[in-house]
Amino acid sequence: MQTLHHFSDDIPWTMVPERKITVEDVKYALSTHFQNTPYDPYITRGDLSNKGALRPVGINRNDFLSVLQVRQGQEPIEWFTFGSNVFNTLVPLYIHIDTVPEYYSNTTGEVSTDNFYWANRLIGAMADACDKQSAIHIERYQRVVQSHSHHIIHTYDELIENETDEARKTELRHEANQKAADMLKKETSKTLHLVLDELSFTMKNKFARSDA
Repeated sequence: MQTLHHFSDDIPWTMVPERKITVEDVKYALSTHFQNTPYDPYITRGDLSNKGALRPVGINRNDFLSVLQVRQGQEPIEWFTFGSNVFNTLVPLYIHIDTVPEYYSNTTGEVSTDNFYWANRLIGAMADACDKQSAIHIERYQRVVQSHSHHIIHTYDELIENETDEARKTELRHEANQKAADMLKKETSKTLHLVLDELSFTMKNKFARSDA
């Protein structure tokens, strides 16, 4: 491996952003793995001498990510996810609640696709093994969940804002969180299936279907 001698020790501690930072910006920053650089651990072409030389932010030991969005004049939202940030997706949760959806809370020590934690861990492990083939499915997963999540928030922000009864507001928060969980479970299951299919094509004992 080449000696990495061209790095600067003069790195700005803070910088002024060119625009307001979004939740997606935070997620992207915490998922980076030096993509589009020679240090990306997933590159397969060109000069590979510096591949994986630097520790990325998005590593396999990422296990939980939480982004608290405090919004002026609106309900605060906690965006969260499990597993490796390179392959997971954030989901919103209204926080003034009594319980969380079962899909988030029923995690046990037994591996199961019935909960978000293990499903995301499985997606990450498989997608990492066939990154090139599964990248399109991961990108779709993240974009679809992001889009649906913002639609749910937009819908329920208005309902909660127009509601005067506090008990009913709590019901609406629970309803929104459950809709997000149901949507997430559907998209996570779909992505898990697609990534598993891609991984099966990279197995060493594969043969053409005509061989059957």
